Amino acid sequence: MRRLKILLIAGARPNFMKVAPIYSEMKRRADEFEPLIVHTGQHYDASMSDAFFNDLGLPEPDIHLGVGSASHAVQTARIMTEFEPVVLEQKPDWVLVVGDVNSTIACALVCAKLGVKVAHVEAGLRSRDRSMPEEINRILTDAISDLLFTTSQDADENLKAEGVSPDKIRFVGNVMIDSLLEHLKLAEDSAIRQQLGVNEGGYGVLTLHRPSNVDDPDVFRGIANALVEIAKKLRIIFPVHPRTRGRIEEFGLADELSRAGVQMIEPLGYLDFIRLYSGARLILTDSGGLQEETTVLGIPCITLRNNTERPVTIELGTNVLVGTDPDKIIRAANDVLEGTGGERQSSIPPLWDGRAASRICDELVQVQ
Repeated sequence: MRRLKILLIAGARPNFMKVAPIYSEMKRRADEFEPLIVHTGQHYDASMSDAFFNDLGLPEPDIHLGVGSASHAVQTARIMTEFEPVVLEQKPDWVLVVGDVNSTIACALVCAKLGVKVAHVEAGLRSRDRSMPEEINRILTDAISDLLFTTSQDADENLKAEGVSPDKIRFVGNVMIDSLLEHLKLAEDSAIRQQLGVNEGGYGVLTLHRPSNVDDPDVFRGIANALVEIAKKLRIIFPVHPRTRGRIEEFGLADELSRAGVQMIEPLGYLDFIRLYSGARLILTDSGGLQEETTVLGIPCITLRNNTERPVTIELGTNVLVGTDPDKIIRAANDVLEGTGGERQSSIPPLWDGRAASRICDELVQVQ
């Protein structure tokens, strides 16, 4: 049987975690697949990119587009311009795009125009908030993809409701959880907790990067005020996204957060970050992936957003949506810390079992 040449697209940190298990599975099945990693360079900072490649056991990308940072339009256009000649030269059987970043839609659109088959990993997720750039990327990528790999059954229903043929939809599970389960044991070798002087269950972890949360000074100050109150009861470790750090300095929040016990640190590599958050008492985040990972690990997650494209983490998992109202954030944290929120029975969603990449590869072989 002829090997399938697959271009795996990665542009930002969450992409790397999704690409890694698929790449590993394809390399294990070398008689069936010839995978090539294309790094668009959307996340170009070494702390946001290189460290994750190393921790995930990914090789140097086969192709690096080096597009760097820019506005949504400029960045998307640059990726398309740089990626088109790659597709024409490589002539892949499939291009696999993951997640919902600009690299996802840009590469999918190039392929759709060239008649090259596209598979979208993590398809069908919907927040129903079109003010989020990611939501636009998700909707458009799904509309032009040939094969749609979903993480949950509600994603299947979203796609069907949008008129997508069921023949294109494959419920395979969650590759983010593949990465988590594979690296959890390795992460035990990390010394990050000792370096920070924290013990399991004795601290919280915060991540914050969405423009809607960090670009508006009033919203960010409100979140900061809530953090100051929570930090009176629980030390908070805050690995700060480079863009967020700029806003903290611009809005004059650094001293206030530090004095309150919010410890701001540089972004962490994948293994250090797993080791850190897997021992937390609670997580405060506006990330999508952390909503999923905390669900599998059974850690209370307070999501600082008004909506989520991952409702299964609320229905079955440990996630609570609180928005950005300081009082609601504080109340949710107190519910966890004081045990006043009632006992929530959480469970792991179907097929979040560490074998999603294997199912994706099976499907790619079968559709030929």
